[in-house]
Amino acid sequence: MKAATPFQASSSLLQQVETELRRTVRGEVRFDAGSKALYASDASNYRQVPLGVVLPTDVDDLVAALETCHRLDVPFLSRGGGTSQNGQCVNVAVVADTSKYVNRVVSVNPAGRTAIVEPGAVCDTLREAAERYGLTFAPDPATHSRCTLGGMIANNSCGAHSVMAGKTVENVEALEIATYDGARFWVGPTDDAELEGIIAKGGRKGEIYAQLRDLRDRYADHIRAEFPQIKRRVSGFNLDQLLPENGFNVARALVGTEGTCAVTLQAKVRLVHSPSCRVLLLLGFKDIYTAADAVPHFNRFAPIAIEGLDRAIVRGLQARGLKKDEIALLPKGDAWVVLEFGANTHAEAVRQAQTAHAYFSAGHGGADVTGFVVEDKTQQQKVWSIRETGASAVALSVDPSIPDPMVGWEDAAVDPMRLGDYLRQFQALVDRYGYETCLYGHFGDGCVHARITFDVRTVEGVQKWRRFLREAAQLVVDFGGSLSGEHGDGQAKAEFLPIMYGPEIMRAMEEFKAIWDPANRLNPGKVVHAYRADENLRMGPAYKTVTIDTRLTFTSPEGDGMQRAVERCIGMGKCRSLDGGTMCPSYRATREEKFSTRGRAHLFWEMLQGEVMTEGWDSEPLKEALDSCLACKGCKSDCPTHTDMASYKAEFLSHYYEKHRRPRQAMFMGRIGQWAPWASRFPWLTNFMTSARPLARIGKWVAGVAPQRTLPVFVPKTYRALTRHRTPASRTATVAKSGKVMLWVDTFNDHFSPEVATSAANVLTQLGYEVVLPRKRLCCGRPLYDYGLLDEARALLRNVVDELSEDIRAGVPVVGLEPGCLSVFKDELLKQLPHDVTAKRLAQQTFLFSDFVARADFQWPRLEADVVVHGHCHQKAVFGMKGETALLDKLGVRWSLLDAGCCGMAGAFGFNAEHYALSMKIGEQKLLPSVRDAAPETIVVTNGFSCREQIQQGAGRHTLHIAQLAERALTRGNLRRSDTPIEAVGHITSVS
Repeated sequence: MKAATPFQASSSLLQQVETELRRTVRGEVRFDAGSKALYASDASNYRQVPLGVVLPTDVDDLVAALETCHRLDVPFLSRGGGTSQNGQCVNVAVVADTSKYVNRVVSVNPAGRTAIVEPGAVCDTLREAAERYGLTFAPDPATHSRCTLGGMIANNSCGAHSVMAGKTVENVEALEIATYDGARFWVGPTDDAELEGIIAKGGRKGEIYAQLRDLRDRYADHIRAEFPQIKRRVSGFNLDQLLPENGFNVARALVGTEGTCAVTLQAKVRLVHSPSCRVLLLLGFKDIYTAADAVPHFNRFAPIAIEGLDRAIVRGLQARGLKKDEIALLPKGDAWVVLEFGANTHAEAVRQAQTAHAYFSAGHGGADVTGFVVEDKTQQQKVWSIRETGASAVALSVDPSIPDPMVGWEDAAVDPMRLGDYLRQFQALVDRYGYETCLYGHFGDGCVHARITFDVRTVEGVQKWRRFLREAAQLVVDFGGSLSGEHGDGQAKAEFLPIMYGPEIMRAMEEFKAIWDPANRLNPGKVVHAYRADENLRMGPAYKTVTIDTRLTFTSPEGDGMQRAVERCIGMGKCRSLDGGTMCPSYRATREEKFSTRGRAHLFWEMLQGEVMTEGWDSEPLKEALDSCLACKGCKSDCPTHTDMASYKAEFLSHYYEKHRRPRQAMFMGRIGQWAPWASRFPWLTNFMTSARPLARIGKWVAGVAPQRTLPVFVPKTYRALTRHRTPASRTATVAKSGKVMLWVDTFNDHFSPEVATSAANVLTQLGYEVVLPRKRLCCGRPLYDYGLLDEARALLRNVVDELSEDIRAGVPVVGLEPGCLSVFKDELLKQLPHDVTAKRLAQQTFLFSDFVARADFQWPRLEADVVVHGHCHQKAVFGMKGETALLDKLGVRWSLLDAGCCGMAGAFGFNAEHYALSMKIGEQKLLPSVRDAAPETIVVTNGFSCREQIQQGAGRHTLHIAQLAERALTRGNLRRSDTPIEAVGHITSVS
């Protein structure tokens, strides 16, 4: 094979390309350093800096970009979700990102069971559209929430349900494609008469079809003899689809070519019946090999998914304290297999699973097999989450002497009937090289994923890795398998394709590429004429280890420091999911890669390396990307690797603003905790200046507040002022029974909504607690982090710890109301004062109101009410919603938890004039419409002050804090602990 060499472009050529693209493309054209850095990496080990980036507005615009690149003779790469793990999505080329605009499900034909999609359409978007008709698109990789159909077609992707309906290639009916030299046409299956007619008609399509027919005729016997006859052959081009017995299907021949032959413009895909009811059978085995040996037994029961998992991932999650609830569901064993059964009725699905369970319980399929049926959908999702995100969660090694597991040998496939023997020999190979691995994958199709501790940071380590790759490739071929069973060849596997295929097939594949792209300008260096596996490594021997001083302390089981923290992002892109969870509201609203957690992490990585982005902490591209980060902390919990972008943002801004002027919002919104006490001395004057025309308009402009926003109103008396002149409640035996609680009343509930604090004190008192406040007003400094004011924030926390030290050491719990403020004690406090023992105890003793109250031994009166609950982002990310839902259950209300992501306000973010439009767009995606749709008598509960403001201003609905809901239950029910009316003890405040 002829080795690849990177394209060389002069500065004058790059300028010409940029100018011409801006002239011919209606979409966005980006040749700046930040955009190049952003698209230099994907989810693989590889990195190549693109020539520039184009975001076409539609299919015609994509063609216009391609035509311009052809005219100027520069390489072109059409990219989807950027989740490829073998290097297909990076190249020295003009990269066209179709995911932002060219992403429609054009049509669904339920009668014909087909759909037309654009290349940037997300897999789950298609599946959701198909589910309305009881149909689905069967291939569903673990990245199904963000991978695109164009990328799936390019890679010939599969997934857990390929046992039900095959790979992507079996599910593509036709493609509209464009060639590099400007031809545009549909391709699909072609009978002999149609083939002759196309050739006779001539033109570029006729020329291509004639050459393809000739190639087929010359290589047909070799193709039949040398292509592995297994379900998961993904490596190489699908030349077998040109054979007469396969209908000379040019569309399916192009599936899996990784953008090296043509550009997909639209795809007609096959849909299949989607079983409406699904049940899991979860089985435990003594080891992964025994589990693999049982594949023939699994197949007896025709499950729609057969997924295997070994102990290494589970043990890795346990070592990090992750997914405890999910792991608790697993049966006894050191390897597990998930069998999914589907039917049109729940009873039938359960019957199938129970029949299989009885079979394995009787000793078939291996000795000591344990297991049980999982019917509950929530429990099923927990099981699947281990399989889909577990490997990413353990992507960094906790032992500094052991390299990080990586995707250098990811997805080989063999005959499922020989899977157990293959895995034994593969593990022996891994052991012989001194590596460690975890094994998991699609056992029903014989496809196994392996994250292995390769050392690619040293020259010697790379040489050893190459030797391993060659032996691993030979082992797969010895078992009649495919080097890739799902993720394609890209750069990682392409070099070793000659081991799998003979010289004739390799020549045929090179000819196939040349028929479509004779100039070798479409994604060059991938699949054929490929780069070596050890070229273009993102973190190879040339990778720079950067030591930098930071104001926050970044520490984790996987290592310390800013660089190690940034390395947490491995590019799998769950932050680009469009539905479910909290993470990355700014990406969901804009579909901008730079506004995803992954995009920002890649820019951080590039900033630290300093090759493309050379400004360091002064980086404007990174500042721009972080400006739209709502610091929601969703990535801290939703990201499988727990990339903590809110902390990275605060750290970056603290350095950036050393040389740049902070925005005026920093004084008004960032330091609200400092000036609010002064403003509250004259609340009528403050409110007049912020609400009366024309002063309000001027005041908002000065403060950088959006004119559309209504500023919160300072109350006549703060909560502390209301309680200052009251006599503390007597220490009755009833009160003393539950002990002492310190109520943390934050700036917002003190100055703007003291009724929330009042309700909390009422409830805590009624539950038997002695409620106290700190001796003096304290502030956690939450808003300061949004502007990088970390030194000021640290001073406030130092003051908090010192003032509360006596109560902290005495074990007094701190109960708070505002999730954003309480999250500081759980998160930022440990980064600001990492070695302070008292600070650590404060973090352990800090509770959200709902979490604390829900665990109290108290017989609540039932409250007849319908309630919808919106979780504050910090509550969901740091505390979780279990305490909230447990308390709602105890109150007896009929509740539903909105899966609405972020509200879009995020503290000061939504008040900022520059962020207002984005803030409202985020809110309008789900939350605000859901609230508007709720019945008028339904109570809307949310604990975040900013969430309440967004709902009030955006949907016109009044909201309650859960403390107010709890008080309402006590007020309307029978008082159980005291004969004193609850109103009379409402302002219990004993100053500590």
